[in-house]
Amino acid sequence: MTDKPTIVLIHGLWMTPSSWDTWASRYRALGHEVIVPGWPGIDDRTPNDVRINPKALEGLGITRIVDHYDAIIRSLPAQPIIMGHSFGGIFAQMLLDRGLGIAGVGVEPGQPAGVLALPWSTLRTGLPILANPFRINKANAFSKAHFHYTFGNDLTRAESDQEWEASAINSVNRVFFEGVLSLPRPKSGITKVDFTKPDRAPLLLISGGIDHVAPAAIQKATLKKYSAGSATVERVEFPGRSHRIVSQDGWEEVADFALHWALERTGRLAQAVAP
Repeated sequence: MTDKPTIVLIHGLWMTPSSWDTWASRYRALGHEVIVPGWPGIDDRTPNDVRINPKALEGLGITRIVDHYDAIIRSLPAQPIIMGHSFGGIFAQMLLDRGLGIAGVGVEPGQPAGVLALPWSTLRTGLPILANPFRINKANAFSKAHFHYTFGNDLTRAESDQEWEASAINSVNRVFFEGVLSLPRPKSGITKVDFTKPDRAPLLLISGGIDHVAPAAIQKATLKKYSAGSATVERVEFPGRSHRIVSQDGWEEVADFALHWALERTGRLAQAVAP
């Protein structure tokens, strides 16, 4: 039994819960219960299994995914720390907006509705999906070449291909379309949050210095939106980190910073020592 807060980890697009194996193991070793649920249709399946049979990803939308995590969090005996990577970082912000969580961490998160920053590298990562709106309800295969640009840009092509084999899955197209179409609709977009919500749990935005998918410009613009409110929102940037930040060499530094920040902002730092 531990008084340390539970941690819920939310994976992003093109990944499964296994992308969090590094952080989850580290936090469990510190005595935290760590819950790493997959998106509906992904659940606890292996990346290779999802690639072979991606049918369950077709038509999956953001509301269903966030409601899935909402139900999991509400079933817990106490509110957790919520951490999300990439699209999972948007979902974490939406869950905090619903009044859930004692703290939130967006790890290289995309932007919620109303944040219009859209760097070219971000658009390039989405082009294989956005180029064909007739496939909005499909699950596009994720090529090794495109993975090298989006996730493996700190690696050689051969190293990146190995990472693809270990972790990459098909795209959930509807999620990407819904996210992009929400950007100019701050009050009605699916990913909308109340940037001025005064009682929102503290939120940390983590940027990676060489991230192509959600570069620092996005988190900077998001932070500017949140600055209109009184709740705690901060940003930190780790140089040399790609979109694989949660498993890239040196991931321990980022994981430790995220947990230390969340515990400090919630007055629970004394619980951070290993049992």
